Amino acid sequence: MEGLSQKIYLELEEPTEEDNRSSWERIQDALREKFGRVIPSLEVLQMLYPCCEDSGWKVTVSLAYSEEGWKALRLEPGNTADCHYGYCADLGSTTVVMRLVDCRRGETLGEVSVNNRQIAWGADILTRIFYCKDHPEHLQELTKAARDSFLEAMEVLRRKTGIGPEACLCMTVAGNAAMMHFFYGLDPFCVFASPYALRATHFPAYTGRSLGIPIGGMVYSFPARANYLGGDIISGILASDLDRQEEIGVFLDIGTNGELVIGNRDFLLGGAGAAGPALEGGVVRTGMRAEEGAVSYVKLTDGEFHLTVIGGGAPRGICGSGIVDLLAELFLHGWVDIRGRFLPQASEKIQRREPEQELAVEYAPDLWFYQSDISEFIKTKAAAHTMVEYLMRQIGLTMDDVGEFHVAGAFGTYLNKESAVAVGLYPDIDRSRIVSEGNASLEGAMYWLLHRQAGQRMEEILGKMEYIQFGAVDDFLHLMIAAEALPHTDLSQYPTVEKKLRESYSSARSVHSTAQTV
Repeated sequence: MEGLSQKIYLELEEPTEEDNRSSWERIQDALREKFGRVIPSLEVLQMLYPCCEDSGWKVTVSLAYSEEGWKALRLEPGNTADCHYGYCADLGSTTVVMRLVDCRRGETLGEVSVNNRQIAWGADILTRIFYCKDHPEHLQELTKAARDSFLEAMEVLRRKTGIGPEACLCMTVAGNAAMMHFFYGLDPFCVFASPYALRATHFPAYTGRSLGIPIGGMVYSFPARANYLGGDIISGILASDLDRQEEIGVFLDIGTNGELVIGNRDFLLGGAGAAGPALEGGVVRTGMRAEEGAVSYVKLTDGEFHLTVIGGGAPRGICGSGIVDLLAELFLHGWVDIRGRFLPQASEKIQRREPEQELAVEYAPDLWFYQSDISEFIKTKAAAHTMVEYLMRQIGLTMDDVGEFHVAGAFGTYLNKESAVAVGLYPDIDRSRIVSEGNASLEGAMYWLLHRQAGQRMEEILGKMEYIQFGAVDDFLHLMIAAEALPHTDLSQYPTVEKKLRESYSSARSVHSTAQTV
């Protein structure tokens, strides 16, 4: 592996009257063939004495890569090359996920997820953006909150592994454009406001110390393509290898925003637009994050709900994967129609709830799923479907021309593929072609940490990517209306779902006929 950092053990010749090269010259000459000219930090120069003499000129040099070339950041006596660590992080608007990596062996030593402390200023990014507008002191608060979230994650990892940030040589960070603006203390209003010209799309490698991050080396951040297509998506493309494939693939990341890239090694077409927080449980009345007490799996059998609850205790609410399961089961069993409207005659569990007299179904004791919840979900899934449909239309292809359909994010990791197809969130293709990437943003960040050449690959990705902002597409809302049905107004796009519906209808007629005979 040729990572962003290196630890090199050197056994140097002692100075003599015949060879009175400086201490740093000796180190530089030993490194020159592989690393070229290495720039020493002031701290390294100050450590040359007495480190070299006391160690018998057997030392370990820690290097980190930057735009100017390799920099020497640390000097240690003896051979410490085996103790080579780094971090990779996914800076999300809700959570910060961080992984401690053994950079010598390419192994994960620990991984943690902590809340992004910016939540105290608003659960959604837009609230935070407006909080900062024309108030530099507010921006400083949010920048500190983001960095403090990193410090918290590092401390949790220290307690788990015994390895702290001072032992780590570098960190890679992937986040959307708004989060990276917050992290670097840049006014983020440009992400939201026309003409959407970001303050910066690329960030040089900075020392951790300059950012208030106590690592012993450099911090590297993924570049953004556009205001709504940020470094987290570029990182995800690295992880999925979409840019290296011969077959055309789809990469979809659904959250509050939906980001989509279609392409292969020859071309990449990207787009982004608002999706909505419904898939994260954000607008469902009894919705919650995927944590203890959340319903994560639903099955409807003989009129009764069978639930899987994270942690195994009593259900407290329902998370994204459970929402998709629940709606799929309601639809396939005839409790809601193609428009997602409840059919009260289907079950006594469907009732009107006070005070709005809104129809809802009780999926667990005193936990209700409302008509308005379904409506919000359908808007979100319609946006995701339409993004794919529009970009496919732009390149003149159909899903039959696609190899793999990659779904990124924690949501996609736990989602039941059959349920996602049934409600029209995923296309009706061979299920083996639907690939759950998990936290692709974090995986891509780890890849870059361990493979320095990924930096050049990212520039190639950006160079060949065309970008479409769905909010600026004239007929996007018209296309969305067609997708605001379960699974779609054009049922021929979902043959396996159509078959299940026919079987369910035939089964129901058979039961009804038997009951009449009896």
